[in-house]
Amino acid sequence: MSTTLTAYLDRLGPASESARPATENLDDAPITLASQLRASRLEWQAAALVAVHLLETLVMLASWACVGYGALSGRLDAGWLAAWALALGTSVPLRAAATWLQGVVAIGFGGILKQQLLIGALSMDSDMIRAKGTGELMSEVLEAESIDGLGASGGIATILASLELLVAPFLFMWAAGAAAEIGVIIGWGLLAGTLFVRDLRVRTQWTRQRASLTDRLVENMTAHRTRAVQQPAANWHDADDAALERYLAKSRRLDQGVARIMALIPAGYVIVSIAALAPSFLTRSATLGQVAITFGTILFAASSFERLCFGYSQGAGAWIAWKICEPILNAGRHARSPAVIDVRDRPGNTTVQARGVSFCHEHRRESVLFDCNFTIERGDQILLEGDSGSGKSTLATILAGSRTPSEGYLLAGGLDRHTLGDAAWRRHIALAPQYHENHIVCGTLIFNLLLARAFPYSPDDVDEAQAVCRELGLGELIARMPAGLHQIVGDTGWRLSQGERSRIYLARALLQKAEVVVLDESLAALDPENLRQSLECIMRRSPTLIVIAHP
Repeated sequence: MSTTLTAYLDRLGPASESARPATENLDDAPITLASQLRASRLEWQAAALVAVHLLETLVMLASWACVGYGALSGRLDAGWLAAWALALGTSVPLRAAATWLQGVVAIGFGGILKQQLLIGALSMDSDMIRAKGTGELMSEVLEAESIDGLGASGGIATILASLELLVAPFLFMWAAGAAAEIGVIIGWGLLAGTLFVRDLRVRTQWTRQRASLTDRLVENMTAHRTRAVQQPAANWHDADDAALERYLAKSRRLDQGVARIMALIPAGYVIVSIAALAPSFLTRSATLGQVAITFGTILFAASSFERLCFGYSQGAGAWIAWKICEPILNAGRHARSPAVIDVRDRPGNTTVQARGVSFCHEHRRESVLFDCNFTIERGDQILLEGDSGSGKSTLATILAGSRTPSEGYLLAGGLDRHTLGDAAWRRHIALAPQYHENHIVCGTLIFNLLLARAFPYSPDDVDEAQAVCRELGLGELIARMPAGLHQIVGDTGWRLSQGERSRIYLARALLQKAEVVVLDESLAALDPENLRQSLECIMRRSPTLIVIAHP
């Protein structure tokens, strides 16, 4: 049920007057991974790396062809030596260029990936964060490191080794037993691919088991006090021991597969390809030059297979980590462009309008909200009361843009969120979530208060934050702090009581300077005196106010 806040405040005492704040601009960063790659020209640099490496390989092969032909012909004259030296000297700057380009591509891709992960983390849906929990999110963050550390180097090594293997069949065309050798290298490539696919499945299970250990560790640390009181000490680590046993079993299976790949593919190829050359020896149908080309190409292909296995072992881990972190990366795709429209400049007195708004959680059949219709005018002060589970908090998150209605539409100043963009919507409607979904970030108090403001903060921003804190009764707290507003707060800094945290959350929402302020049970932790003082400040500083509370 909905009532006016004036009647609620009358039970606490009279309110005083204060001025209303101006506005603050917030910007979105609607940048996808593909657009970042195009903007950084990294695709062209990767193509240049492939071209330079391919040219370096051909020049190196040409250098050994020159010296080999001269030696096998029985006359190693100055011309062949000069050609060999020229080709060998040319390969040096090509190798340097390839190494430089490899570093540029690896560093560039790593930087772009970090940006996209940050965009995705800031754009994640609140329901997804709640469903994953702290432990799973921590494990995904740790896995994201392997994408940057191993993905670029492993992926580049795999691509370059594959290019070398594509060159090898053309070299066998001038070698002894060309058809047999080409068949062997193609068959060995298929065998390597089969082993890679099998190993990828095992490695995926091992990685997910490792991530589950991180998830379990973090969740057990969070619930340590509860376990210490409620669970017998003898049973604390039963589930952990079973999980470790499963992890060790998967680790042994993974190690066996990796050893099989690293030993069988390069060395096995040499044995099989030399065996395929045996008929040419027995029939004596090959010349000495053809035999030399065959042996040289076999060693070249074996070296390429070895680099391919090494690159795969790194690239596979990065690919699995990519799939694990894919929800975070995909979350950034939904970021919207910043709006150029300020809805407060639009004519009319209606600030929020809802028509037929319904919401149903994913994988659930019943709607939390159904066919909600309401209009909020500028200057309204609304108290929304309802039983637990009636959908009050869901409505608050829909108003703030954290959730999208399953049906119906919601307008701010006559425009929907898709038209306005997330930044303009947040500038119009500010939400202070429930206590368990609101947090003090480890940093200075002023940083926590002015999260919505652009950094560096102006003197006016700091003065306004100081004034809001005094009006909310936090002046004594700030005076006790040695560094005042610049004191580090949080779990590793100045400890705050629940009531102090609640008032900082209120100040943070007010300093966002939105047209509509939504407080979701933000006053429950305050004693009557602080409640009266805080509510007076909120009503003075909020152009339009919605307070959600239990009846």
